[in-house]
Amino acid sequence: MALLGDGHVYVANFKEQVERGYQGSVKSGLGILKAAKEDIEAGNLAKAPEQSPLLLIEQICSRFHLVARQLRSRHGGRPTLDVQDEYDVQDLMHALLCLHFIDVRPEEYTPSYAGKASRMDFLLKQESIVIELKMTRAGLGPKELSTQLIEDIERYKAHPDCQALVCFVYDPAGLIPNPRGIEADLKRDENPFPVRVLIRP
Repeated sequence: MALLGDGHVYVANFKEQVERGYQGSVKSGLGILKAAKEDIEAGNLAKAPEQSPLLLIEQICSRFHLVARQLRSRHGGRPTLDVQDEYDVQDLMHALLCLHFIDVRPEEYTPSYAGKASRMDFLLKQESIVIELKMTRAGLGPKELSTQLIEDIERYKAHPDCQALVCFVYDPAGLIPNPRGIEADLKRDENPFPVRVLIRP
């Protein structure tokens, strides 16, 4: 290092210092990449946990009313889907399910139960999950709803493609006074046929 006449300091080995620093950074980076490669090959880097299909369906049902309400507000008063009956619930739910699941099959036939055959609303074929939809109305009180849900549960147990059941009851008017009680009474956690009853909002 030498002082120049104009007061500036001239560093004779500046280039050498830069090269050493660069080489050190490269070696450090190569070490990190090598360690990452070894972790990948050893399977030590865990993948992000995938959300279970049942949990995802529960989230869709829990936010269903928010979506239905938002659809009423369109620019310039354009036509929209106003959820007024079970057919409207089916149409909107079908669209929401298609965002997350590849094979959504509407209106599959179910085996007969108590002498009655019916159609399920949706079958998620790859996940082996059936989704049954209902919308509360006059004449469908807690007792009638519980009876229908119990019949649905027994019917779907016999379906060969159904390994889990989600019953979504859309109750925008709040006609069911104790929805959490019905949900708790009908929920089943046992395999291979877990059942979820979701009454929303």
